[in-house]
Amino acid sequence: MTKDQWGALQEQISKAVGHNNYKTWIEPLRFVGTSADGIVTLQAPTNFFSNYVSQNYGDMLLQHVTRTSQEVRKLDIKVASALTESEAADPQPQTVRAAPPPAARDHLPGAPLDGRFTFDTFVVGKPNELAHAAAKRVAEGGPVSFNPLFLYGGVGLGKTHLMHAIAWELTQRNPHLAVLYLSAEQFMYRFVQALRERKMMDFKEMFRSVDVLMVDDVQFIAGKDSTQEEFFHTFNALVDQNKQIIISADRAPDEIKDLENRIRSRLQSGLVVDLHPTDYELRLGILQSKVESYRAMHPGLVIDDGVLEFLAHRISTNVRVLEGALTRLFAFASLVGKPINMDLVQDSLADVLRASERKVSIDEIQRKVAEHYNIRLSDMIGPKRVRNFARPRQVAMYLCKQLTSRSLPEIGRRFGGRDHTTVMHGVRRIEELRQQDGQIDEDVEMLRRALEA
Repeated sequence: MTKDQWGALQEQISKAVGHNNYKTWIEPLRFVGTSADGIVTLQAPTNFFSNYVSQNYGDMLLQHVTRTSQEVRKLDIKVASALTESEAADPQPQTVRAAPPPAARDHLPGAPLDGRFTFDTFVVGKPNELAHAAAKRVAEGGPVSFNPLFLYGGVGLGKTHLMHAIAWELTQRNPHLAVLYLSAEQFMYRFVQALRERKMMDFKEMFRSVDVLMVDDVQFIAGKDSTQEEFFHTFNALVDQNKQIIISADRAPDEIKDLENRIRSRLQSGLVVDLHPTDYELRLGILQSKVESYRAMHPGLVIDDGVLEFLAHRISTNVRVLEGALTRLFAFASLVGKPINMDLVQDSLADVLRASERKVSIDEIQRKVAEHYNIRLSDMIGPKRVRNFARPRQVAMYLCKQLTSRSLPEIGRRFGGRDHTTVMHGVRRIEELRQQDGQIDEDVEMLRRALEA
């Protein structure tokens, strides 16, 4: 087999393993030569890289090679130090990029990045604006006053989206920057594998030669003593070299159980940013953004007024579930040839809507709001219309509309027999005030969190 033949195989191999896997694991391999007894030698950047490709892609690569050149019987993937003098001195032009240590840094074996998760597709609202601003600052690639950047929040609030967006932006601004993105579980897996195969030096070399280290869901290393030890030393080595670290987790560092104090202290030494649960406006913005993207490809999309607002109200805990519900609506409408209206929503999303029904009761909301504003429950429900009682009453009505599946007339009956139009007015008034009055917005958010906890 020749170099030209190896080069001609690249497109087929890329299709077989997928673009991201190809860029990460196959493209860095350098064709060295074919021996007289049919052994094709490829050069890999590191021992870890060589072992991983051999174990996971060796059989597939051999199949493609033998189809092109039947005299080949074996593949041998070596690091530069294991090549013979004649192999290492091969002067022929290369059809794939050479992979000395700098190239190895360009193709660090991290998790693949999702092309949908960029800053352009990230919808910014009040709950995530600080996290977005911090992520953008790091992604600019210049010096920042905080290291690490620690992003935390619940499932589906945008942590992973921001992590991917940072990685895309950094590599687009500087293609030669060594950016390594992976999950904490992948870090642990590679650490255990290096221990088992006695290749810790390769592991340390790979993780400590990066310019930017990004670790997702770091809570998974809690309780894993040896992994935490290695993570701590990797962290220190990179910080000492002024290399940027970005970490995400589902909770704040001081809330991660079984995390070593020295790691917790390190994580808290930078900027710790909370991605708050989404509010109604942000959820509606996310839905509108997805509709615009879909309309660009399907101009005939018809969606009735009120549908997006209904979904933004009803599905409030998880953005992934919200986006998945809209995607299902798009597919259902396309298959049955109907516009997206409330009937279609009820038919195609029955299970999602049932699952998203809040278990909070109207009584519980009323008690909590009365306690928060330090008024008697009887005054809030009663007929008095003075501002001290009317505003908490409207807040309670708003929360009942958001957090329960009760109808407006039923909510009105539970507030002293009021008409449903009164409830509707109260809900709209609080929606307006949340945009204008920071204290009202803070009160509503605090009450909602307490009720959903």
